[in-house]
Amino acid sequence: MTKVLVIDDEAQIRRFLRAGFELHGYTVIEAEDATMGLKAAMVDRPNIIVLDLNLPDVEGSEVLEHIRSWLTVPVIVLSIHADEDEKVRLLRLGADDYVVKPFGMSELLARCEASLRRQLRGSNKDPVVRAGPLSIDLVSRTVTLQGKRVQLTGKEQQLLLALATHAGLVVTHQQLLWDIWHTHANNIQYLRILVRKLRQKIELDAMRPRLIVSESGIGYRLDTGMNGGAHADAEISSDRAPSAKAWA
Repeated sequence: MTKVLVIDDEAQIRRFLRAGFELHGYTVIEAEDATMGLKAAMVDRPNIIVLDLNLPDVEGSEVLEHIRSWLTVPVIVLSIHADEDEKVRLLRLGADDYVVKPFGMSELLARCEASLRRQLRGSNKDPVVRAGPLSIDLVSRTVTLQGKRVQLTGKEQQLLLALATHAGLVVTHQQLLWDIWHTHANNIQYLRILVRKLRQKIELDAMRPRLIVSESGIGYRLDTGMNGGAHADAEISSDRAPSAKAWA
C-alpha cells in the first residue's frame, strides 16, 4: 500500500487527512512537528509526504530542504499563503506541488496521484543523462564529453551526479553541500570553487558555461536542453577564493 506521511501540527487537519487518504487505500503516518516528521521520514520511508509549512519547532521550508537532501519522494506543501513568490520559492526548494488552505480532499488526492505518477515515470528513465556533448551514466558513474572519458575527482563526480540526478531542475546550494560534504554549513564559496573546476573539465568554454547554469542565490542546474546557459558565473571569485584543498 502507498504510504503517506502527514506532517501537520493541527490534530483536526491530521484527522481529516487520515480519513480521506485511508478511504482511498493509503496507509497514513502522522507527525505533529518537524522533529517527529523527519524521524518518520527516515524510519518509515513513505512514498509521499504532505508537509504543512507552519510547524511549531522548525520552519516548514527548512524541513523541506532537509527532506530533499536525502529523499526523492514527492512532497506536497500545505500553506495558508497564496503568494506567488512564496510558491516559486518552495517549488525551487524541491516541493512537487503547493496546496493553499482551505482545500478539498479531492484536490489534494489528485495532486498526490499526479506527483506519484510523475515519479513512477521518472523511475523508468534512461540511466544515461545527456546534456549537449556531455553524457553521464548514473549507474556506472562514468562521464564522457564528445565520446571521450572525462576524469573527475571524487568531489567533482559527486557534484555532477547530484545535478544529473535532477537534470533540468535547480538543485539548491544547501542540498549540494549536503550531498557532497554532508553538512548544511554555509560554505557556499567552496561549492563555487568546485563548480568552477568542474566547468573547466566539461564546458566547451568555461567562461561562458552552457551546461552547469547558475541560478543566482539559489543553486545550480544541469541544462540538458542547452537553452539559456549563463555567462561566466559572477558569483565565483578566483582571485580571493579560500583554499579548497580540504573540500575538493
